[in-house]
Amino acid sequence: MKNNQHKNLTLLQAFNAMRVFLEDYYKRTLSDDIGSLLGDLQLFQDNTTADPAAWNDWIRATDSVLNSTKNNE
Repeated sequence: MKNNQHKNLTLLQAFNAMRVFLEDYYKRTLSDDIGSLLGDLQLFQDNTTADPAAWNDWIRATDSVLNSTKNNE
């Protein structure tokens, strides 16, 4: 994987990047599962998700990655 520049994203920016990635994937595959997931990940103006558990799942996933990275240092 080629990476010319390291970028730090906020949790919300990373969440939006993940949604864009999934939207692009959905456009190529028209997967019902991905479409359903995207519906749950929809953000409202107050930055809450259509499925409130989706944001909690996102936080749990990012914590897991950060803790894994910290343990491997």
